[in-house]
Amino acid sequence: MKSMTGFGRGDAAGEGVTWAVEVSSVNRKQLEVVASLPRELAELEPMIRTEVSACCSRGRVAVQVRCDLGAEGAATVKLNEPLARHYLAEATRLAALIGVPSQLTLADAMRWPGVLEQERAAPDADKAEPLVQSALRAALEQFLAMRATEGAHLQADIEARLSTIAGLLKDIEARSSEVTALYRKALLQRLGDAGLPIDLTDERLIKEVALFADRCDISEELARARSHLAQFAKYIAAKEAMGRNMDFLAQELFREFNTMGSKANNAELAHLVVAAKSEIEKIREQVQNVE
Repeated sequence: MKSMTGFGRGDAAGEGVTWAVEVSSVNRKQLEVVASLPRELAELEPMIRTEVSACCSRGRVAVQVRCDLGAEGAATVKLNEPLARHYLAEATRLAALIGVPSQLTLADAMRWPGVLEQERAAPDADKAEPLVQSALRAALEQFLAMRATEGAHLQADIEARLSTIAGLLKDIEARSSEVTALYRKALLQRLGDAGLPIDLTDERLIKEVALFADRCDISEELARARSHLAQFAKYIAAKEAMGRNMDFLAQELFREFNTMGSKANNAELAHLVVAAKSEIEKIREQVQNVE
């Protein structure tokens, strides 16, 4: 089991350039890959999507690519001489026009907009691709390891809650077998208290108890709930991503217990159903994080 949240970072260096790739993800029903990389490397986006899609099936996966060109790729400074001469001529003319001495310094000239321009070599996509791919794979390895670790914690929590639900299901089944007998006893008690003694073989009594037993029968719901728990175990043990399957199954399991609660007609049984539904809700919350 893997979580849909994770983070990983990878680096690769070559020809004086170091590429850093960070991969992070959050929950999403489908797989969504968002790549952020220098404009000159836009053609590498399909490669990034292919690499991510090969190891992820759900989640919003963000991939950020950055480069450090190092000393060899450091920006160079270029003088715009015509612009500098134009600034100087206009500044000298202004000084003469208003009758003040020109006190320009080199520091003033260097601050004139556009006089000094930075030039940086653009990264070459062909040379960058193997390095970016290497850094991406290193980041994905760390990213997947974190997802697996988080997934193990999710699995332990889900399995513990499923075990609790299985125990509650046994208690519900045991209690449900007593509901009809308790109802029959209570019915006779009420009739006796009302001064209406009735023969135990009276057809009306037998029919009333039979109708009650039919309304309160949860044998089908119990069978389906046990089947859902068994299917949950299979999904957890599966190698492929099963988050969406478990989400649907948790909804179905909740539905079965909800029906049991509506048919229970017994306070103690209703309390057991509420406890089981509470555990299922917590499982549904956890399953939202499972790939």
